[in-house]
Amino acid sequence: MPVTAEAEVAEVKDRRPPADTISSLQSLLATVVIAVFVITFIVQAFQIPSESMENTLLIGDYLLVDKLRYGGSSFSDHFIPYKQVRRGDIIVFRYPVHPSQHFVKRVVGVPGDRVRLINRQVYVNGHPLQEPYVRYSSGVHDTFRDEFPRLNLPVPGLEGGWWLEMKKLVEDNELIIPQGNYFVLGDNRDESLDSRYWGFVPQENVIGRPLLIYWSVRKTDQDMPASPTAGDKLIHFAYAATHVFQMTRWDRTFRVVQ
Repeated sequence: MPVTAEAEVAEVKDRRPPADTISSLQSLLATVVIAVFVITFIVQAFQIPSESMENTLLIGDYLLVDKLRYGGSSFSDHFIPYKQVRRGDIIVFRYPVHPSQHFVKRVVGVPGDRVRLINRQVYVNGHPLQEPYVRYSSGVHDTFRDEFPRLNLPVPGLEGGWWLEMKKLVEDNELIIPQGNYFVLGDNRDESLDSRYWGFVPQENVIGRPLLIYWSVRKTDQDMPASPTAGDKLIHFAYAATHVFQMTRWDRTFRVVQ
């Protein structure tokens, strides 16, 4: 039986996807675009992996980081006025030694400042810095760590390039912060790999400022072997999935970072 032109048109129409399917795909695409935009330019999630910022930030804290506060991207710089990094700010940045890693520390010195430590006390431009957030987890005095800068005392873990650079920037036992750089320390001063050991944070390495702890979870792998097998990891994941409410630090969840 011959197929008429009207029948061919009807068949083509029948093969078209339903309008609600097209609408759903458009909504999904819009959601993906918005999510990518937000993650790229506005906020980003980070997890605290170490104890260097205790007790301000704990291992297991999950942060939302404001990426617009300090600018640094072509988008935000043109459309949104951004703030300068100030002393006392907590910043997330790309680790200068290995930029693929992200660190979080507190800014102690800004460009032009003269910084030194005497018996753990930080002095900026000759004045003691008031730091109620600082924690000292060790009773052992370390000459390099607690009496910074010391040019005659190379220590394990000290970056060689930083050792040479530091010698050029110390005057009257004070470290002078050059333009476009920041000196950062961890709040847990005795357990922090920070500017004392590897140098300054360049402005272009600054990602943003932590806004909020959106979730905080207690460590649950104390009894895990040093090299867990796939089965160990599966058991650990199953435990975490079934004990999420018990593991969550509710008193820290949705806490503003200061």
